[in-house]
Amino acid sequence: MYRLRGHHIFCLLGYRGMGYSKEYVENMTHLHQTLRANPKTLVQLVNGPDQLCEKYPNSGEYHCQDNDIYQMDAVILEKIGLKIGQILTWADIESQIQKHVIPSDIQTVCGTCSWRSYGVCEEGIQMILQGKGLREVK
Repeated sequence: MYRLRGHHIFCLLGYRGMGYSKEYVENMTHLHQTLRANPKTLVQLVNGPDQLCEKYPNSGEYHCQDNDIYQMDAVILEKIGLKIGQILTWADIESQIQKHVIPSDIQTVCGTCSWRSYGVCEEGIQMILQGKGLREVK
């Protein structure tokens, strides 16, 4: 079972193999590939740092504890219709995204994210809406 905070759900949708450090990318790629290959993988929604935050580089401000990040987590979970503490499969999370999210939501709920300008998260949501799951990362 993986522990995920709210905004990392959207990060996984847009993930294309880029990240903050080599170790972070390896960790994110492993999780992404696991969920893509086995959507029945269990995920527990947590408040605060999760298994992706564990590999965030220690090179300055640790944004995983930033109040803005906690706020983004809460907004995204509310948008998807999920709550902290829930344990569900990645497939269930994708199903909730299909019911409650549209690509343009990224502009609103992820307004402060530095990765937003790449446009990949909207593409990731569109893939989920089309029933294609997570995009393959090579």
